[in-house]
Amino acid sequence: DIVSGNRPADVTVINSCSVTAEADRKCRQLVRRSLKANPDTFVVVTGCYAQLQPGPLAEMPGVDVVLGMKDKFRLFDVVSTFSKRPRTQVEVSCIEDVSFFESSESTARTRTFVKVQDGCDYSCSFCTIPLARGRSRSDSIGQVIDRVRRLADSGSKEVVLSGVNLGLFGADEGASLFDLLVQLDRVEDIGRFRISSIEPNLLTDEIVDLVAESERIVPHFHVPLQSGDDQVLGHMRRRYRTSTYADRVDYILKRCPDACIGADVIVGYPTETDEKFLNTFRFLQQLPIAYLHVFTYSPRPDTVAEARLSNGEVPPLDRRESRRRNGALRGLSESKRKAFYESQVGRHSNVLWEERSQKSLTQSSPAGQMIGHTDNYVKVTSPIRPNRLGTFESVQLVAIDDSEGVLTVRAEPASYGHAAATTLTP
Repeated sequence: DIVSGNRPADVTVINSCSVTAEADRKCRQLVRRSLKANPDTFVVVTGCYAQLQPGPLAEMPGVDVVLGMKDKFRLFDVVSTFSKRPRTQVEVSCIEDVSFFESSESTARTRTFVKVQDGCDYSCSFCTIPLARGRSRSDSIGQVIDRVRRLADSGSKEVVLSGVNLGLFGADEGASLFDLLVQLDRVEDIGRFRISSIEPNLLTDEIVDLVAESERIVPHFHVPLQSGDDQVLGHMRRRYRTSTYADRVDYILKRCPDACIGADVIVGYPTETDEKFLNTFRFLQQLPIAYLHVFTYSPRPDTVAEARLSNGEVPPLDRRESRRRNGALRGLSESKRKAFYESQVGRHSNVLWEERSQKSLTQSSPAGQMIGHTDNYVKVTSPIRPNRLGTFESVQLVAIDDSEGVLTVRAEPASYGHAAATTLTP
């Protein structure tokens, strides 16, 4: 049985990330925290950190098994008994040998994340994902459709398509992400399909056109940028330049005027000078996008960028300056999100009510608020109506609300004259 909270577990499995040094640190911290809460638990560490650095993990007191990416689904094959042992068992195979796709999904309330692609064929200078996850490989379109239909039968209302480099879906199978989206658009039992993230050079006109014409594939595009300076993009080995990115944003908004567009950005890359950071800031400032996910560069072993730092080819950036740049872009993100939300006030939209919040107990709403998202990813709130949780509803976005420290938009059921609110329940 799976236990939750602070209940003691016989076996603790930690699926690690290694995208930054901070992710590595949090994994080690989680190991120590698990053992402090339950000294007798059998600890298994798997995932990207385990694949890339099994040695340091194996040396941690209390870690019983380290499983690489190829081996993480073989726990019961490689472990004969779940009892503490004096030496750590390490099972890490060469990731280059991985050619199969292992499907997975995770459900959070009404939204389900479905992994349809894994691995990456790109070689960005700052990234270890190809070393940890291997070459790009995909599920078949038929199997994805079958999985989605089963999710619909179990009550899922929204499916988010995910992958390490989602735009490469189907390249190993003679298909494409567009082909998958066309087939998913015909699955009527799911109310929404959302694309998690897609590289700008892989976001084709035909994908944007399909989203513009679809009633199920929502106008929310998360498109990684990483830098707004063309020289830095070249050093990063990214496969596009700022002109391509700006063109994609323009085309999205031409076809989907109310689309929500988000971007990933890295600050503090080794060749990012003050001038190049200003280029990034100004480029993002003039782009009509809705939000940013900002990351501070973290040297990763066995990458080109880390090697240039190690051999003194480029100097490291002062940490205080990295934090300053990070803060500047986070501030820009907040202002852009607020501007986007303000542009949506007055619109009618379809919201999926996902959860209830007890934080907003007010005289007008003594039972609290319910929280949901529109198709274009505006976070909305409304006084709780328990029968609405887990359903779609047509609403009008009436006002910005940041009273709880989190920017949202207040919504009211859409009514036309004295007609009842329109409710959509795919």
